[in-house]
Amino acid sequence: MKRILFVTNYPSPYRVNFFDELGKNAQVTVLFSDRIEKKTHRDAQWYVEGSGNFQAVQLKRRVFSQGGKDLCVDVCRWLKKSWDAIVICGYAGPTVMLAIAYLKARKMPFYMEVDGGLIRPDSPLKYRFKRSLVSSASWWISSGSHTSEYLCHYGANPDRIFLYPFTSLWQREILPYLPTLEEKQTLRRELGMAEEKILLYVGRLTREKGMEALLHAIPALEKNVGVYFVGGEPTQAHLEFVRAHGLENVHFVPFQKKEPLLRYYRAADLFVLPTHSDVWGLVVNEAMACGLPVITTDRCVAGLELIEPGVNGDLVPVEDVPALSEKIRKIFSGDYRAMGAAALETIRPYTIENMVQAHLNLFEQGR
Repeated sequence: MKRILFVTNYPSPYRVNFFDELGKNAQVTVLFSDRIEKKTHRDAQWYVEGSGNFQAVQLKRRVFSQGGKDLCVDVCRWLKKSWDAIVICGYAGPTVMLAIAYLKARKMPFYMEVDGGLIRPDSPLKYRFKRSLVSSASWWISSGSHTSEYLCHYGANPDRIFLYPFTSLWQREILPYLPTLEEKQTLRRELGMAEEKILLYVGRLTREKGMEALLHAIPALEKNVGVYFVGGEPTQAHLEFVRAHGLENVHFVPFQKKEPLLRYYRAADLFVLPTHSDVWGLVVNEAMACGLPVITTDRCVAGLELIEPGVNGDLVPVEDVPALSEKIRKIFSGDYRAMGAAALETIRPYTIENMVQAHLNLFEQGR
C-alpha cells in the first residue's frame, strides 16, 4: 500500500469522508494544524468523526500567528518520515508555509492540492511571495480549468497539473432522477412551503455570501416565489427590510444538518448563491445533485466550472441586484425543470468515489 501524507488545516466533513475512502486503498496520515474544538466551533453540529480509515494527527500548538492560525513546528518531524507521496493542501497558513519551506530546502518532491482559486490584483511583493510558495511544488492537483489558470498565474507548470472532481457528495447522494412535481409537493407540505415556486439560499446570512443582494432582489420578483434562507439567524436590519417591503414570501430557516437540509434542496426549484468570492462553493454541488438550476456570481469557482449559462443555471456580477432579479425572473418564466435536469447530469461525475480514484491514479503513476 502507498504511504500518503497530507498536511491541511481543519477536518471539514467532506475532507474526512475523502480521507476515509482513500484510506481503504492506501496508508493515509493527515496532519491537522488547526485545533479541533467541537464545543466552541461555530458549527459544532457540522463536525464529523470519520470511520477511522486514516491516521489523524493533531499537530501541537507552538506559536500563534495573526488571525489565530497556529504555527506547528512539529510538522517537520513528520515530513522527515518515509512517504510515497506528500500532499500539501493549499499554501496559506504558517504551518503549511513552514512545510513548503522545509520540503523546498531539502529538495523533496511534493504535491500541492488546491480546491479553487480566483486571480486578484496583488502588490508586486505579495505576488512574488505567493509565486515562491506555489511554484515550489513538484506537481499540482487542481479542481478544474479556472483553478489551473490560477496556479499557472503563480508559477505552476501546466504540464504537471492534474485534475480531480472536487465535491462533498457520495455517488448515492446524487439523485437518480429529477424529483416529480408530486414528490416536491409532498415535501413542501411537510416543510410548510405554500408558494407556487421555491427559491433556496443555503449558507451564512452575510453580505460576503451575497445574502443581502438576494434579499434586495426579492421585491422585484412575483409574490408566488417563496424565498427560503437556510443557515442562520437574520439580523434586525434583515427583518426590518422584509417588513418594510411586505415580503411575506421570505422565510428564514436555522442551520440544518445534512439530512434535513436535503429535504429543502429537493423541495426547491432554483438555488441562488450571489457570493462575493468563493474559491469553490460546495453548496453549488449539493444543489445540482438535487436537480436544481443554480444562479451564482462570476466570482464563484464552482459556478465558473459547472454552470453553462442558460442550460443549467446562470452567472451574474457581484452585487448586481437588477441583474440578479432579472436572471431569477428569466429562469422562472422558462423551463426551469429542464435546467434542473441538465444540472443533475452535470454534477454526476462529482463524487467522493471519483475524487478518490483520481488521487489513487496519480499516486500509482508515481508522478
